[in-house]
This record gives sequence, structure tokens and C-alpha cells, in this order.
Amino acid sequence: MVTAYLSLGSNIGDTKRNLQEAVKMLDASPSIEVTKVSSIYETDPVGFTDQQVFLNIVAEVKTELSAESLLDEAQRIEQSLGRERKIHWGPRTIDLDILLYHSDNIQSDRLTVPHPYMRERSFVLVPLNEIAAEAVHPASEKSVRELLNHTGSEGVRLWKETVHQHKESFLAL
Repeated sequence: MVTAYLSLGSNIGDTKRNLQEAVKMLDASPSIEVTKVSSIYETDPVGFTDQQVFLNIVAEVKTELSAESLLDEAQRIEQSLGRERKIHWGPRTIDLDILLYHSDNIQSDRLTVPHPYMRERSFVLVPLNEIAAEAVHPASEKSVRELLNHTGSEGVRLWKETVHQHKESFLAL
């Protein structure tokens, strides 16, 4: 079993429910156990900015899957929840990205881990810092806390003032 961290985001439809369904589907996979879920954060869009704000979370999972198989499962969940890839960085019902996979550096045609943009994205670092501040970004060898201190948290706001570090309380919302 390895530990991996996934970023989940949504800005179309019932965004909170989209996040909850994605976490349920991850946890229902026979080779994945969701062990922590961050608070929900409302975040300003990045890249393509003419769209609704996002709700974002980070989930910690324990898995027996390879990183590529975890990617396959994440993409299956995106498809089943209606993800359409029309505009790069555009609106979406759900987006699942692998941020960290164990302490591995992975570079393939389909997957780059650590996620290539995570060091510059507050909407990823803020929720990741909440549940794994001491996790190390293997390419930079800096902790998540150090990365966040450098990047800052502009455009990221706690949603509804609640904390959800256990999947049960997150899914019970």
C-alpha cells in the first residue's frame, strides 16, 4: 500500500455533491481507501478565468494500484460524473488530479507526478497543507508547508467554515 494525494475540483452543477460522489467512488474502489479529506475551499478559477468559482478538496488515499492505474480510476470517475474536456482549464463537473504518489517522481506520456503545476497553485496547496503539511514534494524536496509559504493562499477561501478531515464527516454533509 502506498499513500497518494489527489486534488478534486468542481464548478458545474451541484459542486459539493460532485465532490462527495467522487470521494465515495474512490473509496468504493477495491484497491483504494480514502483516509483523509480536507475542508472544502471555494477557489477562483485559474487559466481560463471567465467561469464560476470552484469548490476544491484534497483527499489522501492508500492504494495498491500503480500510479497509472490510479490515473485510470480517476479518469473513470470523471467520466461517470459527466466530465467533458472542451476548454483547457475550463468549467467541469469534476476534476481529479494525482498530486503526489508515494515519494515517486513519474514522467510518462500520460502522467507526471508530482503534479507539474501543484507548486504554483494555491487551490491545491491550501487543502493539501491542511491534511499533509509535512508531505514532501519529491522534485523540490520541500514540504507542502514550505511550498504554500512561498505561494500564498490568494484566491482560496474556506467554504462554509467547516473542517472535514475524515471521509465519514465529509460524506455526511
